[in-house]
Amino acid sequence: MKLPTDFYKIYAFAYRSWLLNMRNVFAVFEMLFWPGVAIFSVGLLTRFLQLDPETVSFILIGAVTMNTVQITQLDISYSLLYDVWSKSLKHPFIAPVHMSHLLLGASAVGFIRGLLIFAVMGFLSMWLFGMDLSRPGLLGLVFFMAGLFFNAVIIGMLVLTLVLRFGHRAEVAAWAFSYLILLLCGMYYPVSILPPGARQAAQLIPLTYFLDHFRHFYGFPLLSPHPLMYGFSQCAVYLVASYALLNRTLKGALKRGALLKLSE
Repeated sequence: MKLPTDFYKIYAFAYRSWLLNMRNVFAVFEMLFWPGVAIFSVGLLTRFLQLDPETVSFILIGAVTMNTVQITQLDISYSLLYDVWSKSLKHPFIAPVHMSHLLLGASAVGFIRGLLIFAVMGFLSMWLFGMDLSRPGLLGLVFFMAGLFFNAVIIGMLVLTLVLRFGHRAEVAAWAFSYLILLLCGMYYPVSILPPGARQAAQLIPLTYFLDHFRHFYGFPLLSPHPLMYGFSQCAVYLVASYALLNRTLKGALKRGALLKLSE
């Protein structure tokens, strides 16, 4: 039985992304070094402040979330940024492929790397700082990981949109978007302490609801009545809108000849 052609196209982009990660020592470095530094630095800070176990878990969840989302979305962002940096942006689109093939392939590798980061940081949190990851149960962990993954894909698509529109000038967005969103959705603090305008903005970010749902297993009150419903509903809307915007931007880049200008 022959596999569909679309599968091979997705696999080709996934394999390319995997090779780029494995052959780039800095990609492996940022995948293991920075998450370890984050857990140690944040965990030791909670020890210094002598926080109670629930508050320690609250803050460590933020650290795990930040690194998982960032690593996952970087694989999607790098799928075009590497081509921009090597001045070969036109090459992926010479073949009869669609943006969906590129996204699915890069997202698959991003999910694997994000899952590895979540597992490593979760293990360090339990081993070094006594965080109990069994509280949410398997289903709670699955819902939380799904929420992190969908948010990372949305961020990655927005970065790709900016890359196609602005080229090299947009590369800073690959790192800035995640931190801006996490700043609003309550990385190390509840969104209830944000100023009114920022608090309203946080309600438009699906990651806010997934953090809210996950943290309530550690004794913190829910800030919204149905966080999973709100989170997944927003993710569905943003995924469709981001993909439509990305495709529209790609068509505009083809008309302007932007892919040729960013290639040799």
